[in-house]
Amino acid sequence: MSYTLKGRVETRLAAALLPFLLAAVLSPILHKWWPLELAGLMVGVGLALDLAIYHRLLPYQPGWVALPLGVLELVATMGVARLLEVNAPLYPAVGFFAGSWLVLQVLAHAGLPLLRLTWPEDGGELGRLGAALAAAAPVAVLAVVGTAWAVEPPTVHLAAGIHQGPLVLDHAQTLTGEPGAIVRGGIVITADDVTVRNVTVRGGEYGIAVDGAESVELDDVVVEGAELDGINVRRSQVEIRDCTIRSLPAAFTQGIDISFSNDLHPSLVEGCTVVGGQEGIVTHFAMVMVRDNHVSGTELRAITMTEMSMGMIEDNEIDGALGVGIFCGDYSECEIEDNNVSNVQPDMASGDLTRLGVAIQAHRGAEAELRDNEVSDSPGGIAAFVDATIHEKR
Repeated sequence: MSYTLKGRVETRLAAALLPFLLAAVLSPILHKWWPLELAGLMVGVGLALDLAIYHRLLPYQPGWVALPLGVLELVATMGVARLLEVNAPLYPAVGFFAGSWLVLQVLAHAGLPLLRLTWPEDGGELGRLGAALAAAAPVAVLAVVGTAWAVEPPTVHLAAGIHQGPLVLDHAQTLTGEPGAIVRGGIVITADDVTVRNVTVRGGEYGIAVDGAESVELDDVVVEGAELDGINVRRSQVEIRDCTIRSLPAAFTQGIDISFSNDLHPSLVEGCTVVGGQEGIVTHFAMVMVRDNHVSGTELRAITMTEMSMGMIEDNEIDGALGVGIFCGDYSECEIEDNNVSNVQPDMASGDLTRLGVAIQAHRGAEAELRDNEVSDSPGGIAAFVDATIHEKR
């Protein structure tokens, strides 16, 4: 096929109609932006490649070239999506792209030649249909923007000052705190698609509790003096970024506890500072990425994956833990990479030989894969107990 530049653009726009309509239907159903964002990125990346590369390098495009070009567009689209932090789950996103690519191939090899018999001779140009597409493009943009506006949760601004909790967030929304906004007594989240940003929480049994909810984001929150957990997550999927959690001295507290969500999309804890408590970050039967956090002063373990959890513990700084730094236990599968673990002190009072200042530990049938971790001033080093295994990756 010998495309003209106009033909490439018009064919691309024609193939994009169905994916855009599908995205406009999926977004309200899923209460997610990503189908619309991904559809827009696919068209944008495709048009950019048409203008910058394909038209210059492929004056004639044989049919077999469609597959490698599709792979190139997939890699480029997913790379741009990652760069722009489009929150699209990997497998649905790849499936959406593959379906859209198949639509383009069916149109190019069967649909458009039947619809317009002169389409190949015209270099992919669509004549009046192409003009109609150009006219319809602004309407499509308005439809996309309108749909996006319809599915966007409302934003609630929390004024500076002290607000008595617990605050219960039981419908989709974004709660944004003004500088100095403090909630006393906790926040409870029970709805999907909730974001809490720039809020300080003081006291309460749990500082922030997330129960039975998905697509929850906690961004730049501060939790101080919770009685049990700073952030308690049950049967939920969350992304926690840039949080600060300070526990009461000698209290039986945990910084972040994510439990019983192994059948949900993975959760994320990134860029948080956790000080004190029994355990800093702990997962039970959950899939979690624990990345780029600083945990210090814990009295049991700093970071724990246990009870058949799966996930990665990566690029964390651990300092001054008592007993154990990083713990992978109870048949969990853990990838532990690029962490810096220092000054883990022996817990002599416990009488437990597995707590003698172990920087990284696998326990009770767990499998831990380690790579490029730095361990210092921790007499127990790296150790496995009770049928657990440790593998050093290269």
